[in-house]
Amino acid sequence: MGTRGPDAVRVNLSVNGKRRVVALEPRVSLLDALREHLDLTGSKKGCDQGTCGACTVWVDGRRVLACLTLAITCEGREVTTIEGLADGDELHPMQRAFCEHDAFQCGYCTPGQIMSAVALLKEGHAESDAEIAEWMSGNLCRCAAYPNIRAAIRDVRDQAGGE
Repeated sequence: MGTRGPDAVRVNLSVNGKRRVVALEPRVSLLDALREHLDLTGSKKGCDQGTCGACTVWVDGRRVLACLTLAITCEGREVTTIEGLADGDELHPMQRAFCEHDAFQCGYCTPGQIMSAVALLKEGHAESDAEIAEWMSGNLCRCAAYPNIRAAIRDVRDQAGGE
């Protein structure tokens, strides 16, 4: 493949199971591509420096900070956002648990928290509250809802299969 950029180029993305083609400058972050070009505003721009975790999404099933990931690097990979967790109108078990345990206050960090929480269960990092806190440490909650977030994660963990 030849040189691409600096002008906008066609970028082929697979987001939440759907193929999307967008014209982007190669320097556009995945977060900005999702929010500004694909109208997927669930992932939040908190710090735009990779320190708060509000923009956490999955790329090929692994947690990434969308603000630090170039959209163009996601070609040929599967991107999953908070919008991709629910099955139609049926919330993902973690989304339901966050509601049931009041695991959010202002809600700004919630999408990133949920994406990380589901991933940490898949990764097997939820044996104890200390382990949950460690593996969720990249997701900050300015409202300090951490006890409720851990309760929601424990609840889903303790359900059959965790999903």
